[in-house]
Amino acid sequence: MDRAAAAAAGDINGRIARAVRELRIERGLTLDRLAGRCGVSRSMISLIERGESSPTAVVLDRLAAGLAVPLAALFDEPRGQAEPVPLARRRDQPAWRDPASGYVRRNLSPAGHPSPIQMVEVSFPPGARVAFESGPRGAAIHQQVWVIDGAIEVTVGDEPPRTLRRGDCLAMTLLDQATAFRNPARRAARYVVVVVSGPPAARSR
Repeated sequence: MDRAAAAAAGDINGRIARAVRELRIERGLTLDRLAGRCGVSRSMISLIERGESSPTAVVLDRLAAGLAVPLAALFDEPRGQAEPVPLARRRDQPAWRDPASGYVRRNLSPAGHPSPIQMVEVSFPPGARVAFESGPRGAAIHQQVWVIDGAIEVTVGDEPPRTLRRGDCLAMTLLDQATAFRNPARRAARYVVVVVSGPPAARSR
């Protein structure tokens, strides 16, 4: 890893650290209580809050569920650090690489802007797979996944896998289902996820 990449990784880990700590304190949770809610050990949460760990996407998703926020919220600019603006230039959009799968997610939405909508761009390496475990969430997470290039396979709960190709868009409402993403192709895929948090919703069958 070159110096610039190392600096960028350190910056995004610092942003995650501040977000997790602020959200935990805001909700009145101790490290032990948050560990009990999300299934991540107290010591791991402490390392993340100090910026001394590079957590995987699966660990961050568990933390987000325990804090009752979308995963994208853990990459937001710390509140009060800067005035929210309605425009996010490409150079200012934080990008993060999952150390386990190698996928890269970029927060597209303007940081701190008061909107229930968050947009994320994902670059998914060929053959990569990420499985988010089921767990209780404080609110339904509404997502739409739009494939820009390549192909991805999405599995939600016990439903059969769906293969999405360029131009396809899948709408999902997540409560406590496991969700898996896989790139079945030999080249990288790129897709956009639009996320909206809402009140708990009944699942249709």
